[in-house]
Amino acid sequence: MRTELTDIRTEAWPLRVPFRISRGVKSEATVVSIELTRGGTTGRGECCPYPRYGETADAIARTLGTFDFSAIEALEPAAARQALLTRLSPGSARNALDCALWDLEAKSRGIPVWRLAALPPPQPLATCYTLSLDAPAAMARQAGARRDCPLLKLKLGDADGDPGRMRAIRKARPDARLVCDANEGWSATDLAVLATEAASAGIELIEQPLRADADQFLAQFDSPVPLCADESAAPGADIRALPPRYQAVNIKLDKTGGLTAALQAAAEAKRLGLRIMIGSMVSTSLAMAPAALLGSLADWIDLDSPLLLARDRRFAMTFADGYLAPPSPELWG
Repeated sequence: MRTELTDIRTEAWPLRVPFRISRGVKSEATVVSIELTRGGTTGRGECCPYPRYGETADAIARTLGTFDFSAIEALEPAAARQALLTRLSPGSARNALDCALWDLEAKSRGIPVWRLAALPPPQPLATCYTLSLDAPAAMARQAGARRDCPLLKLKLGDADGDPGRMRAIRKARPDARLVCDANEGWSATDLAVLATEAASAGIELIEQPLRADADQFLAQFDSPVPLCADESAAPGADIRALPPRYQAVNIKLDKTGGLTAALQAAAEAKRLGLRIMIGSMVSTSLAMAPAALLGSLADWIDLDSPLLLARDRRFAMTFADGYLAPPSPELWG
């Protein structure tokens, strides 16, 4: 039997409210979804093009639409996933194909992906709820409005205003666990003060404080709060290069190029003594489902993207009291 690409779509999913980080603001999530068919069975995958690395939806759709399937179409899905690792570069296009192949194998064999991947049975996961970058009082209101969420992620990146943001959010939510993400928005000269403020606010992780091309400083910086690589763990980057600059890494399937490579990245991170966050771009539940299976390997989960959408896919993943339920087989896997 042959595996064929039977559908590819670029989709725009409106957000409930505009979402801001240090690099800009967005009002919708633009994703590319695909369907692969083999012997009457269909598997689905979704990716979110990563503008930080020059990806666009049109370019990703062209990559997927022109991919030469002749090398993998006759392979069983498991063998095809391994072939993809050498035939397509890490990034969002490979993510969509890889996840569709996992879904296709699961549905063809009647075996859930977690079993195929030798992972523990999926359980509800405590996920971050992300607070969009805003004025301190506005972010405090965001935090107070989500008292059902015990773990909050603060989008930061404005060095002058960030101490006030951290203090305001901690005051609004003295009960919450907090992590923060500067999205490369801080400088080396600001870092000591800002990291000390983060420690004082009880923040347990600082994600990507400096630009990836200027983070060598971190190797000599004794941070009072563990530092997590995100943009510094770029598609194709060698995870072995992250220590001693970072103590954790954010593994995103759109960067690793799929669940197959993400499993390898997580194993390597564990070997290096790095703690793990499982994150995502702003996408639908179809993209969250494969990432959620990595929850048992992670110290932090950041898969709240569907909560930011005005609407989600059919059979969407469900959230309750800050916990993300495992995906249904009707959605994926």
